[in-house]
This record gives sequence, C-alpha cells and structure tokens, in this order.
Amino acid sequence: MNRLETEFLGVKFKNPLVGASGTYGYGEDYKDYYPVDLIGGISSKGVTFNPKPGNSGIRLQETPSGLLNSIGLENPGIHEFVKHELKDMTNLGPRIFVNLGSNTLDEYLKSAEILNDYEFDFIELNISCPNVKEGGMAFGIKCESSEMITRKIKEISKHKIVVKLSPNAENIVENALAVEEGGADGISLVNTFLGMAIDLDKRKPVFDNVYAGLSGPAIKPIALRMVHQVAHAVDIPVMAIGGVAGYRDVLEFIMAGAKLVQVGTYNFMNPYGVKEILEDLEKYLEKNNTTIKDIYKII
Repeated sequence: MNRLETEFLGVKFKNPLVGASGTYGYGEDYKDYYPVDLIGGISSKGVTFNPKPGNSGIRLQETPSGLLNSIGLENPGIHEFVKHELKDMTNLGPRIFVNLGSNTLDEYLKSAEILNDYEFDFIELNISCPNVKEGGMAFGIKCESSEMITRKIKEISKHKIVVKLSPNAENIVENALAVEEGGADGISLVNTFLGMAIDLDKRKPVFDNVYAGLSGPAIKPIALRMVHQVAHAVDIPVMAIGGVAGYRDVLEFIMAGAKLVQVGTYNFMNPYGVKEILEDLEKYLEKNNTTIKDIYKII
C-alpha cells in the first residue's frame, strides 16, 4: 500500500512532492544526494522564448527564515531547452512541469506552440513576469490580464495548463477565479513575495533591480492562508508552494486543500530535504493509519 500516492488532473503521482522551479534545476542537481525518481514531480527552471542572461549584480541574499532572489529567469531559451534539458528531464522518472515565462504575449504563445511537439505532463504558466508592453506590470497582477493570458495559451496548447499565481496580485482569490474562467486546468501558488534589502555601508539597495522575490519558511503562514482560500473558491486542483521546510508543512498544505506541494528554498537549506520529508511523511501516515488522499482538504 502506497500511502503517499495521489493524483493531479488525472495523472498519478507516487507522492505529492514536486521540486519547485528555480530550486531544482532540471532534476540532475540532487542526484548525488538521493535517487531523483524518489520525488513525485519536478518543475523545470523557468524557460522563456529567447535566452536570458539573468539579472546583474547580487542575486541572492539570506534573510531571517527566508531568501531574497533576483535571478532574472536566467535560461538558455526554449529552443535549447527542448533540444537538451527537456529530453533529459523526461527520462528521470518523476512527472514533469515545464515552467514557462515571458515578457510578451507573443513570446508566450510561440513557446507554447513549440512545446506542442514534445511529450511531458504539464505546463506551469508563470504569469508573474513583467509585461513590457504594458508598462512593466506583471501579467498576473490584474484579473483581466491573468484571464487573458490563460485563455490565449489554452487556445493553442495541447498540454494541461497549471497557472502559477503571484501573491502580489490585487486579490488572490479573484485572480484564481479569473484564470479558472480563462480555462486553466489547475493552479499553483504562491510565487515569491516582493521584498527588498538595503546595504547600510553603501547606502543603496542590495539588488540592482531594487526589489527581489522573498521565499522560504518566513512566507509559509501567508502561503498556507492563500492556498486555503483559493482551494475552497475554485473547482480545479491546487498545487501549493511557499516555505515548506519539513513534513508537517506538507501535511498542512494538503489538509488546507492542495493536491501537490512544491519544495523550493528548503532544497538549498538541506539538499537531503526531499528524501527526509518523504521518510517522515511515511512514518506519520503509518502511525496514524491514514493516507494522503484521506487527509486532503479536510480543513
């Protein structure tokens, strides 16, 4: 009996853990610590139509119980990704989410069309990217643009679309309902919160872009609240992200209404984290004579 088994959009997962985009590479990064096929799924490093060099200057800074990042979606571009990384990912064993980002609608659509020629499980649509043609505001801030980008992608993509919501949206529940209306098959949340750090010696922001994304245990209570609100407002499945640092966090997210739970910053804190969380989950479920499916959305 596999107490950890679950399903998401009709696809079976051996367990609910997914390596979060930007923290798990293309799946090979942790093979020296445990067999990568232990994990239920992997969300790829964010990929865009054109290659991106990433942001200049400092990219990471630790905070109390968290991490600020200003990576800037550094990636080789969609053509190199499908030629090299995607094939390797699909041979690893876990379910695959391709995390797709862009700064223009046109490039989102061109990337989605290219991905139509390849077999994998899901597109995780990152709508937190700034829309350069609309003054730089992220696609996922307003409900109208969230619904629009979801609908346009769904019209041309053959893959299941899981829309990754920004916690910086004007209203996270209304935003979730908007992407559901746009045809999203599922939702993942939350992306990083907008934060800032100041270098007191230089008397200037630490990051060249001034603001950066905050992740890690510090955001978990807020992420849990948002996951609970969204999971009880929509009729499509939810994948939780935000501050997981142990098996208890995973259980809380599942009880709150998440079908799957991503592990992100904790991978940097403890490269054995996924393996240890799975071991602890198995012990908890056996001790309580229950399963992941039994405790889903009980809160």
